[in-house]
Amino acid sequence: MRPVELPAWKTRSAWLAAVLLAALFLASGLWKILDTDAWAQRIAQLLLPASLGVPLALAVGIAETLGAVLVLVPRFRRWGAILIGLLLVAFMAYFAIHYTALRGADCSCFPWVRRAVGPWFFVGDLAMLALALVAGWWSRPSGTVRTMLVIAGAIAVFALVSYGVNETRQTGTRAPAAILVDGHPYNIAHGKYLLFFFNPACSHCFESAQRMSTLRWRQTRIVAIPVELPQFAPQFLTDTGLKAVISSDFALLSRTFNYTAYPFAVAIDNGHEKTAIRRFDSTEPAATLRRLGFVN
Repeated sequence: MRPVELPAWKTRSAWLAAVLLAALFLASGLWKILDTDAWAQRIAQLLLPASLGVPLALAVGIAETLGAVLVLVPRFRRWGAILIGLLLVAFMAYFAIHYTALRGADCSCFPWVRRAVGPWFFVGDLAMLALALVAGWWSRPSGTVRTMLVIAGAIAVFALVSYGVNETRQTGTRAPAAILVDGHPYNIAHGKYLLFFFNPACSHCFESAQRMSTLRWRQTRIVAIPVELPQFAPQFLTDTGLKAVISSDFALLSRTFNYTAYPFAVAIDNGHEKTAIRRFDSTEPAATLRRLGFVN
């Protein structure tokens, strides 16, 4: 039986919806795949376990990228629309359940659009869900599962390789011999140092600094690097009780150590990076610092 031909206006509408969705979700998915560590931190700030940050960032990035690719191909468009629709429903359900706790929190999924949890978040996701319905309903039944699985596998391999390469780049980096602290050179080439990147207005940074202030530090000096609002950095340290000096060399240090998102820390031993720390919760970075001999 020959498939029923759709009216031209329905075909054009499906194509328009598919292209818009593909642009949005390809950008969002690739952003998560290429900057997994930053997204793992964002996920932890959205009331999810920090230990799930990296797996969730990779899984969502792969799913969004797969949905974007499938929705662009007419023979797989319906599957792509279904996948994107399920992702949108899951996002809306989660934020609806945690709306009171997360209202106003940053939930920007697209590189060029800043969004916060609020009424307009749901309006935007409902609009994208409507596009998914148009793209999927006015399209032909999708093709074979085997080909779709091959596409999904290729995207997954790309994501894992990208993550592995980024992780490899995060260790062994040589630190600058000196940085600026209070306008004067400060030598970090010898001994143990923890570079702590933070935003004084970030509640997660505040809680992380408070927990670190209670650790029994050995011969380790802490250098606090404000990413934003540097004028409030001294008060931040006073309020949290974290004993540290403040450096204004964010541009140099962020470039050197591939900074992702605050809170972020780098453990340095005799001028070389031992590890980058992106997980801050009840057990980290204490466990990592203890293993490295930075704290007792």
